[in-house]
Amino acid sequence: MHDRVIAGGLFGLGLAVLGGFALIQSGGAADAQVQDGPGPNLVIELGGSASGRIVIDLREDLAPAHAERLTMLAEQGAYDGVVFHRVIDGFMAQTGDVQYGRQGSDTRRAGMGGSDLPDLPAEFSRLPFERGTVGMARSQNPNSANSQFFIMFAPASHLNGQYTVVGQVIEGMDAVDAIKKGNSRANGAVDDPDYMARVSVER
Repeated sequence: MHDRVIAGGLFGLGLAVLGGFALIQSGGAADAQVQDGPGPNLVIELGGSASGRIVIDLREDLAPAHAERLTMLAEQGAYDGVVFHRVIDGFMAQTGDVQYGRQGSDTRRAGMGGSDLPDLPAEFSRLPFERGTVGMARSQNPNSANSQFFIMFAPASHLNGQYTVVGQVIEGMDAVDAIKKGNSRANGAVDDPDYMARVSVER
């Protein structure tokens, strides 16, 4: 199994590229209002040290297969109890490993798994990775996204056109900001991580 990461977990030379970016994070109160698009909304209720509700507008127009995958897994209850296993302050929070990321279990392999569904072909677009953008995690193979996704704390132009944009947070960036951060020296790995207590779909 390959670790499904964004912009590099530990690649060939063992470089933790993710930990090397110092990006400026804007405050939740200052976030501009984002319009709700026509796609379904993924609603995440947080558990752990963080609380609150995150609403993600899924972009079926840009990434129909990936949006359908997140919707399907949420409606099956597969995301309920899944941890935010890699969280890098000023960069992103990653979750969605339904295979190895279940809260209360041994999550040391979280980030290595996916679902029992096949990996998805990339659906790259011109939409940039900004604060609140939701992208699909993958291995070095562009066509390896499955169930894991990440939410951006801040813009990251080096991800543009390299990872599938699947949605945008339209409510709850203050809750995203509160997710427990990981150890930057351990590529963002989180001890006793926060988790998605319940994930539902609003159409």
